Amino acid sequence: MSASVRRQRELRARITAARELASDPDLSRAIAVGREVLVDCERVLGVDHPDTLVARNNLASACHSAGQPAEAIPLFQQNLAHYERLRGADDPRTLGSRNNLAGAYQSAGRVAEAISLLELTLDSCGRVLGADDPRLLGSRSNLALAYQSAGRVAEAVPLFERTLADRERVLGADHRDTVATRSNLAELGAAQKADDPEA
Repeated sequence: MSASVRRQRELRARITAARELASDPDLSRAIAVGREVLVDCERVLGVDHPDTLVARNNLASACHSAGQPAEAIPLFQQNLAHYERLRGADDPRTLGSRNNLAGAYQSAGRVAEAISLLELTLDSCGRVLGADDPRLLGSRSNLALAYQSAGRVAEAVPLFERTLADRERVLGADHRDTVATRSNLAELGAAQKADDPEA
């Protein structure tokens, strides 16, 4: 086995270890290890290497989950730029990367930017993945949540309703994503009734 193959395998093992640390409630170790792994991947493999993109996404996700969207956003932006350049705007990896960035924007209170990305992502998912793909259903749900955050309830409700119907049909009534969508729709309905008791 060549030295370069051995280094790449070692980096992949470290990427996996950093990702597994992200399941710990205290994400500080996952973030610290993720930063080290990313630096090494960029140095050894280059900034565009698929393993580097995975390492960067894992670090960004850990930062986002730790409530650090300001740390996550530039990492997600870098990955999105790389995927768009290397794979094109409609590649499933690009769509996932765009969705991740939108989630970080929303967490940072940049809801208008999140909505723009999510609208673009949903449109692309419909063309590329097909109407029943769980990633499309997730994208539609994320857009509904963003609309809800922006107070655009009239746009959120039909997206939640359509997502719920599709998830029940595609995933089943008891699937965790279906249950989450049902809960989101119920909470939105309850909030609407609290705002307008005569409705």
